Amino acid sequence: MDQGNTAFILIAAALVLLMTPGLAFFYGGLVKAKSVISMMMLSFGALGLIGVLWVLYGYAIAFPGAEGTLAPWAIDWSAVGLESLIEVPEGAAYPPLAFVAFQATFAIITVALVSGAIADRAKFGSWMIFAAIWATVVYFPVASWVFNFGLADDGSFAYGGWITHGLQEAFGVGAIDFAGGTAVHINAGAAALALALVLGKRQGFQKGAHVPHNPPFVLLGAGLLWFGWFGFNAGSELAADGTAALAFVNTLAAPAAALLAWLVVEKIKDKKPTSVGAASGAVAGLVAITPACGSLQPIWAILLGLIAGAVCALAIELKFKFGFDDSLDVVGIHLIGGLIGTLYLGFFANGTGLFLGGDGTQLLVQAIAAFSVLIYSFALAYGIGFVIDRTLGFRIKDEDEIAGIDKVIHGEAGYVLADR
Repeated sequence: MDQGNTAFILIAAALVLLMTPGLAFFYGGLVKAKSVISMMMLSFGALGLIGVLWVLYGYAIAFPGAEGTLAPWAIDWSAVGLESLIEVPEGAAYPPLAFVAFQATFAIITVALVSGAIADRAKFGSWMIFAAIWATVVYFPVASWVFNFGLADDGSFAYGGWITHGLQEAFGVGAIDFAGGTAVHINAGAAALALALVLGKRQGFQKGAHVPHNPPFVLLGAGLLWFGWFGFNAGSELAADGTAALAFVNTLAAPAAALLAWLVVEKIKDKKPTSVGAASGAVAGLVAITPACGSLQPIWAILLGLIAGAVCALAIELKFKFGFDDSLDVVGIHLIGGLIGTLYLGFFANGTGLFLGGDGTQLLVQAIAAFSVLIYSFALAYGIGFVIDRTLGFRIKDEDEIAGIDKVIHGEAGYVLADR
């Protein structure tokens, strides 16, 4: 067993886990002061819930092994509860449980991302029910489509999944998704759009009506996300090697360029570059580089960041144009950014991109992967959310939203300015 690579994976897993509290700060700063506890609790609720479900059965669905590689839905019953994965196979590069831990953090952050679309108006209990069902029938299977590493004879993981291995068999080249542009960002963004439509608009929804109450929280959250994202992207190589180093550099370059591009768009459009814009631009670049970080030269990563930052800065206006209340721009940043990063590989992926030695096949399979996940996630998220809304109720009362969701749902206030 390679102790260096084992340590690398475990440290990367810890970094990715930090992203969920980072997301809580990022989202918490964007909402009004009376909603900050509720908003952050949606992330922490996902952390607790998905962490348990992953151990119980999530990993068994997401990684059903070599026999389930090309199946859209399969489960490795021997992996339920993870008992069969405690032993380290002879000759394995690292313990199977190190990989289990790493992938668990992906499942947690993906579910937490969805919550940004329902800020200020969602019941906590209904959110937890949605999160459990959506993770079970959407995230876990989609993770299998993209990642599903089957155990090889030497105990290492062989790459699989119908989106990667299956498309490669059909078209001669598989879709590239190094760290989760489809499984994480398009998946979460599509579900966020569905929930925004199910819950409807916040009270007084219009441009400029809801402003971030704490931009320093937003910057802190973005910083924690960026820090954790090095584990997210570089760690996906599962080895401390040259590809991990390339992913690390690209995870620096693309968000930096996206940050600058977002600020330029803000300056042109609104005359003022903002701190929230800088944070949002960095996250947009991180989203876009996620699927591409191991397959781009750094110069093309910068171009990707510039495109993602500029396009996402404009895409967040779509909710006002089309009338859906994606509260914290999960659609404009994660869905659009994920699509940009995934499709960009069809043009600039090393060796197979249309402009770098390939033909249009890479672009075709990237589009198949992206839109398959988008449609699947949106349809099921809308159905799950609709049923919960019509039975248990998903949205709080209008008067409670106006009074402040933190006190109503959690009995707490985010800021207590005087002793009682």
